[in-house]
Amino acid sequence: MQEFSLGYSPCPNDTYIFYALSQGRIPVPFELKITMADVEMLNRQVRDGSLEVSKISVSAVLHVLDKYRILRSGGAIGRGCGPLVVSKKAARMADLRHARIAVPGKLTTAHLLLRLNGIHSGPCVAMQFDQIMPAVSSGEVDAGVIIHEGRFTYLSYGLNLVLDLGQWWEQETGLPLPLGAIVVRRDLGPEIAATFEQKIRESLLFANANPADAWPYIAKHAQEMEPDVIRRHIETFVNEFSLDAGQEGENALKRLLSAACELERIPFPSNSLFLD
Repeated sequence: MQEFSLGYSPCPNDTYIFYALSQGRIPVPFELKITMADVEMLNRQVRDGSLEVSKISVSAVLHVLDKYRILRSGGAIGRGCGPLVVSKKAARMADLRHARIAVPGKLTTAHLLLRLNGIHSGPCVAMQFDQIMPAVSSGEVDAGVIIHEGRFTYLSYGLNLVLDLGQWWEQETGLPLPLGAIVVRRDLGPEIAATFEQKIRESLLFANANPADAWPYIAKHAQEMEPDVIRRHIETFVNEFSLDAGQEGENALKRLLSAACELERIPFPSNSLFLD
């Protein structure tokens, strides 16, 4: 039986989606070698080509389309789920124009959105996402772009919301925000890619039908989150787009990648984005 490497983060939305697939709860015609890591680490491993299938930031997709294509299931696209800019003191984005802002990695969609917003022109400090709120609270940085469960917990750090970058994107484009995508290496071929796309969908449907079965696995990897935060995280980041990006999701992905190309002053990739 063939073995393939599969990468995803320990965040509840990913462990919810991939629980059944990774834990043998649905039939799969291959073996899986699981890599669970922070999304920025996954971004870098995919850039190196060392993972065959993986969750990555949509921002990072732009740099790997020569070797990978996007699957329509398992990604993170939605409304009301975007990164937040927070600071210790009440502020507007204009007040942070030259500030030191922490971001959860230079390849993340969060960093891309901050750049696309265009107001901030100061230094960005890359750090692991769970270190950002403590760094803002301590004054190590002036502000931070927070992701994942940070949107539910930043008030407990005494922080103030400056800008919801997801809301800004939705107002600018009228589209949902594509945060993360599942990519598969092109050299695996379309048949293997299609199987992964279907099995990821089946894995999510299994979790939807059996949430109690998936809960211990999700909680184990949730970095000591409170149960209510875990539930809110899943409700926010897992939705109909997770089952199938659909035309609206595809349009959102293309729009964000196109905006990134304009920002970087590079042509839009000629390779097909999705499995045909």
